Order: sequence, then C-alpha cells, then structure tokens
Amino acid sequence: MNTFNYSYPVKVYFGKGSAKEAFSNELKKYGSKVLLAYGGGSIKSNGIYDEIVSALKEENKEIIEFNGIMSNPTYKKVQAGVELVKKEKIDFILAVGGGSVIDCCKVISTQATIDEDIWDLEYVKGQFPTTGIPMGAVVTASGTGAEMNGGAVITHEEKNWKGGIFASTADFAVLDPTYTMTVPTMQVLSGAFDTLSHALETYLGNSDQDNVSDDIALAVMKNTVVNMRRLLKDIHDEQARSNLMWDSAMAENGILKCGRQTDFQVHQIEHQLGAFTDCNHGQGLAVIQPVYCYHILDDAHEKLTKFAQVVFNQQTAQAGLEALQEFIKECHLPTTLKELHSKVVITDDLLKKVANTTNIIKTNPRTLTQDEVYQILLECK
Repeated sequence: MNTFNYSYPVKVYFGKGSAKEAFSNELKKYGSKVLLAYGGGSIKSNGIYDEIVSALKEENKEIIEFNGIMSNPTYKKVQAGVELVKKEKIDFILAVGGGSVIDCCKVISTQATIDEDIWDLEYVKGQFPTTGIPMGAVVTASGTGAEMNGGAVITHEEKNWKGGIFASTADFAVLDPTYTMTVPTMQVLSGAFDTLSHALETYLGNSDQDNVSDDIALAVMKNTVVNMRRLLKDIHDEQARSNLMWDSAMAENGILKCGRQTDFQVHQIEHQLGAFTDCNHGQGLAVIQPVYCYHILDDAHEKLTKFAQVVFNQQTAQAGLEALQEFIKECHLPTTLKELHSKVVITDDLLKKVANTTNIIKTNPRTLTQDEVYQILLECK
C-alpha cells in the first residue's frame, strides 16, 4: 500500500424515506434561499418533486428552481446556473437527479464563489479552488457515484472537450433506492455499467500485490454484476436497486482508491467520444471497455485473470473478457459505436479527432499512444 490520508466529507442518508431525515437534520445549518436543481422534469411525474418541495417548505426554505440540466452537462449550462445563484443570492444548492445534475451543481457551487473562470483556472493555470456554496445531493438515478466526491465532468462545447473539473463536494447525500424505481431499464443498466467500469478502472491502476483496495474493487464488481442480473429478471427488484445504489457510492467514495493508483483510460476515451457525439456515458463505456482490456491483456494478465475468476467465475483472463462481452449483450447494452445514439455521424475522421484529443493516462498497465486510442476506436465500430 502507498501512504495516504483518508477522511470523507459527505454524510450519507441511505434508505427509504431518508430525505425527510436528512433535511430535518441538515438544512437548519444553512440560510433560507435554496436552489432546487434538476433535469428534464421526470421528478415531477414520479412524485419526487412534490415530496422534496414539501420537505423544503417544512424547513421554511425559499425555493428558486434551476431545471433543464441535460445529460452530459455543458459549460454554458453551468454558467447559467452561476448567474442565477448570484442574482438570487442563493444560500444552499440542492441537486436532485443523477450524475449529470449533481456534477453540474458541484461546478456551479464553486464557480459562484470565485471571479476567475474555473475552466481556465484548472486547465490553464493548474490551480484548484477550494471554496463553494454549500450543497446537498438527492440521488434519483445511481451509477456515477457523483454524490460522493468533488469531481465533475463537464462538456465545453466550443472546445469540443469533455473533462473533469475539481469542484465542490456535497455536505450530505440522500440515497433512497425507491427514488430510482421509475428510471427506465436501459438507463438503470447503463448507470450500473458505469459503476462496474469505475471499479474495474480503479482495479487496473498500478498497485502492489494483494492490495486490499483491489479486493474491495473486485467485490464491488461482482456485486454489481449479480444485481444487474437480478434486474434483468425483475426490473422492479428494490433490493437489487438498493445494492446497486450502494455499489455506485462505494466505487466513488475514495475507499477503492486508497494506497494505489488508478487507470481510467477508458473514461478518458469515452469523455472525448461524448464531447463530439453527446452519446450516453455508460453505453459508451460498454462499447470501449472490453476492447481496451484486450489491448492491455498481456500487460495486466494477472489482474485480468483474477477479475475473471472473482467476477465471472472463469479461469482465464481471456475467458473473463469473453464473459464481460457476453454480459454486456445480456444486458442489451450496445457493443459497437454504430449502436450509440449520436448527434453526428461517427466517421473515421471524427474518431481520429476523438483519439487526438483524448487525455493519456500514465498510471495504468501500459501507457497508450494516441494512435493506439484511434485503433481501439476503430475496433469498436
């Protein structure tokens, strides 16, 4: 194990009805004006909106709404949120949604407290702000684990770049599995695959042998696969959704990353694919992950063998990757780029642009070149 310090700022309220307890305990700490942020409006049709608004009013909060946060939230949407926060002198931000809503709010929180553009500050100057308007997260679609950390993924449309921003961390997070019950099947499975990929990419990073973080990552992956299969049998299985919600949080609460390095090359490739195509994140990962693993098979043979044995009950690394591919098909997730919903036609020229702008990770089993990233993308067609 490498040396590390560990503490975690996010207080988790997990279980049915946990929002009411969280609000009662936490909201008294903040001022009266709350920015209620959400996405396309599904929380209004499933009753979550009314429940949240009622609970906020019980705590005597004034509600300012910020809606329409899209999948793959944009830099422009962040700036619109910042403008509203400043105009209304918001005291507290409540993000109600999945990873996109929560990521957008994390950056709004930080950007609203600094004068300099956060994108330039982090990407040009290499400086990372530590201030932010207090915020909380109510998870209605699990998979990203965004509620558990300060990282956010934002698409800068003008730059054709989708990348990480280090921003605010939620003071508390509400994880009520019943809030996910109306999420469509494909969205649930796509989100769960993101969890699987988070744990796998953490596991594939450089670490010493018999690292406890590796073993925890393997357990999270195994449990994720088991419960995704439960949902394939019964999409309304509340216990399976409950387990997947906690798997998602575990993959991103820092525990898996203690004392070791991480990989996340597949996420870097998918981020840039998403920047050009606006494809679904989890589905993009499902296409790229197996192909990438085949490319590093010789470099991570021992780890991929153990992955095969623990997660898919296969004896060899090759058999494990074949099982992963079959599992993706079993979940009816896409296996090729042409199956993704894209705002543009995915051509070889576009894939070359994706490859040339992909961030290259140097803590994985083998450092790729931009040319190899391009080859991986071509093999995904």
